[in-house]
Amino acid sequence: MVAFTRNNKMAEVILRDYQLLPIISRFGIKLGFGNKNIEEVCIDRNVDLAFFLEILNSYHNADYYPENHLSGFKADVMISYLTNTHSYYLNSKVPHIELFIDKMQKEAKKENSRNIGLLKQFFNEYKIDIEHHFKDEEKNVFPYILDLEEALKTNNYSTELIEKIKKEPIEVYERNHESLEVKLADMKNLIIRFLPPLSCEDDCERLLTELFQLECDIEDHTRMEEKVLIPKVKMLERKVLEYYGI
Repeated sequence: MVAFTRNNKMAEVILRDYQLLPIISRFGIKLGFGNKNIEEVCIDRNVDLAFFLEILNSYHNADYYPENHLSGFKADVMISYLTNTHSYYLNSKVPHIELFIDKMQKEAKKENSRNIGLLKQFFNEYKIDIEHHFKDEEKNVFPYILDLEEALKTNNYSTELIEKIKKEPIEVYERNHESLEVKLADMKNLIIRFLPPLSCEDDCERLLTELFQLECDIEDHTRMEEKVLIPKVKMLERKVLEYYGI
């Protein structure tokens, strides 16, 4: 699969892979960029070109992620993108799916009401899980990463930061980085295998499509954290410890 480059027209990107639309919007890039290429659009919107291309290509091709480019990305650029992604899930994607489930519940026949109730319960549990996961990242993990980058930039290393690296390095977070896809798989199985025939069949099919798309997006999001962010943080941690000869 041919990778996108700075010279590709932004319109061509969407025409080749429309599923990149929400990815592009997370960088604050909206439709209406005319015939400009990727580099021109990134300059206009003050977007880091190299990082944008890596994210674009990684979502376009699951086998992408050239790890030798990681050192070129600033942590704050990654975190800004990930925070925008969290907002997209919680403020757009999740509420959109909830509307489908609510509509199905209102229109359900008696034989479907219990299973659609279970479906709604499953999704509510998933919503709580994903909110907790993102809150933990934004409250604990992201500030730690920014502290690492700032310390290296200013050569100002606090005792607290050194102790944090020793006792709670990013590896601790990595081990506890639970997959967010399990409940989505359970929900899909509930719909496909166990729901009796529905009067709102079209809504059910659209809901399944939304769940499959969300699952793929979450997998890419997790892969980006595991293959890009975490290795970057490990590199920052090593640099700080090396400065102190640890």
